[in-house]
Amino acid sequence: MVTLLLKKSYLHKDLKEVKFNDLWNGYGIFTTMRVIGRSAKILFYKTHINNLIKSLKKYNIHKNNLKKNILKLVKLNLKKNKNYDHLLRVAVNNKMVSISLRKRPIPKSNFKLKLIDYKRVDAAYKNLKYKKILKILSKLDVTKFDIALCKRNKILETGTSNLLFIKSNKIFSPKKDCYKGTTIKFFSKKVKIKFTNIFLKDLHVFDEILVVGSGKGIVSVSSIDNNSWKRKSFKLYKKLTKIYKLQVNQNLKRIPKEV
Repeated sequence: MVTLLLKKSYLHKDLKEVKFNDLWNGYGIFTTMRVIGRSAKILFYKTHINNLIKSLKKYNIHKNNLKKNILKLVKLNLKKNKNYDHLLRVAVNNKMVSISLRKRPIPKSNFKLKLIDYKRVDAAYKNLKYKKILKILSKLDVTKFDIALCKRNKILETGTSNLLFIKSNKIFSPKKDCYKGTTIKFFSKKVKIKFTNIFLKDLHVFDEILVVGSGKGIVSVSSIDNNSWKRKSFKLYKKLTKIYKLQVNQNLKRIPKEV
């Protein structure tokens, strides 16, 4: 069970605080952002919020001044004198904005995947239909495991993040039936990623499998529990880790204009 250090819900019409509702499994969109350092700096804040607003418009639940209101609520609830390495979740439906905060789980070096036969509902969007995924993840130590969602013999994404597959120093990632998150979009601007179908039968050809996302950062997968695949290299993991850490350090040093 995840321990929430902060949980607040506010009505759209007047930002009045109401009884907390996590909004899970309802009709709406959410985003999860990494909060780091003092003064509550948020990694990729603008990208996260812009993606959230774009998806909400697709769901016909965009509200006037929503971007400004979210920023106001984030500022209200994050403390300037606290040293953060946390995950901030902002969820939105037609009635309210819900904000929650939890400590970021730090993945262990022997991190594994479990294959699950499941595709998210309306997978191109970070929607709130997460009941099955949350139920499975609640039974796992998320510092040691994530689930890899599969359908029709193709790997799609994890329960929380995107996947990168490395073969002969080339990087591949699933092209459809998954949400392309902020972190993988960041990496796609730094290195060449070929988006294509990744079939279960071809897993053995890959030297590395990496999990990338707001919560995970970048994690090297050591093995897959219900598959014979095992890690053969750390080469691209080390390269992408340097790129990611540089971005984190720049974010820590920068005085943020937003949040």
